[in-house]
Amino acid sequence: METVEIKEYVEKLCREGKESTYNIASLDTNTKNNFLNILSKKLIESEKKVISANASDIEAARQKSTSSSLIDRMLLDHKRIVQMAEGCKKVSYLPDPIGSVTFGTKRPNGLEIYCKRVPLGCIGIIYEARPNVTIEITTLAIKSGNAVILKGGSEVINTNKVLVDLVKESLKEAQIDERAVQFIETTDRSAVDVLLKQRGLIDVIIPRGSEGLIKHVVENSHIPVIETGIGNCHLYIDESANVEMALKIAINAKTQRPSVCNSIEKVLIHKNIASNILVPLVMEFKKRDVQIRGCQQTLKYVKDAILATEEDWYKEYHDLIVAIKIVKDLREAISHINKYGSKHSEAIVSENYSSIRRFLRDVDASAVYANASTRFTDGGEFGFGAEVGISTQKLHVRGPMGLEALTTMKYVIFGNGQIRT
Repeated sequence: METVEIKEYVEKLCREGKESTYNIASLDTNTKNNFLNILSKKLIESEKKVISANASDIEAARQKSTSSSLIDRMLLDHKRIVQMAEGCKKVSYLPDPIGSVTFGTKRPNGLEIYCKRVPLGCIGIIYEARPNVTIEITTLAIKSGNAVILKGGSEVINTNKVLVDLVKESLKEAQIDERAVQFIETTDRSAVDVLLKQRGLIDVIIPRGSEGLIKHVVENSHIPVIETGIGNCHLYIDESANVEMALKIAINAKTQRPSVCNSIEKVLIHKNIASNILVPLVMEFKKRDVQIRGCQQTLKYVKDAILATEEDWYKEYHDLIVAIKIVKDLREAISHINKYGSKHSEAIVSENYSSIRRFLRDVDASAVYANASTRFTDGGEFGFGAEVGISTQKLHVRGPMGLEALTTMKYVIFGNGQIRT
């Protein structure tokens, strides 16, 4: 497409999405749940078609020497398709937030004032690599009464086209306005910048992807942005930590799925426990092919570790790489996390209740853990059915974004002729 054609194409999709919001906002819960159940069934029935499209995307990525961590994010197999289908059903089981009253009062003058949840409207989603996001976002958007404009990554364009076709078929079968879900099919990157200028048609933009993508959206959008940040997550092992527990959590948080944003990238170890845990921890990491980087003190215990640079402490690896730092106390650990962390997910392993309370209070992040893996920062694991993303900002929502995160408030006032004097 030429530049003018891309502009007209994106504007048309946004206009149609906006026009559908009035129909979508008024849908009853049963109709929305019916759509979710239809989509769940179609995902299972169309597994071969989805996997075939995904295989073509994966093969194209391999031809470009794409990293294994990115390919993992792109991949859809039987297990992940079943998870997407189950996610649709889980969202259908959740309470419908639309219309719920969060506040009510009767004023001395007789006015009755209520605050209720309403949809955000038309949401623009810009995301990369992970095709399951197409389904997660669509299910949450429709259940919360929103229209959605999807701009997925070029890496999985074929997979996303098939998934959006299934969504459109399900909307039609459920007798819901198909314009509520729009997919920008062009892989031309200029389409993103056109989308970011659609103030008046798009109510909010949510980027989900790399640091570069998120930065570009935040700096160029004419529309309010909900920022889903990167995951430079830390595990702090306190001097009172149970060593066996700490090893188990560290290995899970780093190696279960290193390509995702809730895996840890850094391990901070109290100096008083370093001699007990550092060697066995590194041994377990090496069994799983994790590359070790570390501070000067870490290198005294691990001779073949790579000396970590200042850049390392800020970096999200998305890979089997971990940087380890020995700290003198809890205060230094908290200061390090608040300086270098991305405000995503941070964890402490400790048997000291005071240390745990201080860590949970003072660490600035959307999710803080005591004696558990950061891998649980996920809409599904939090009981949200799915997630739009994990917001690392403080307005208007923070952490895994489920149904309520896609709503705003409306005040409804009943009177019987009151006037202000």
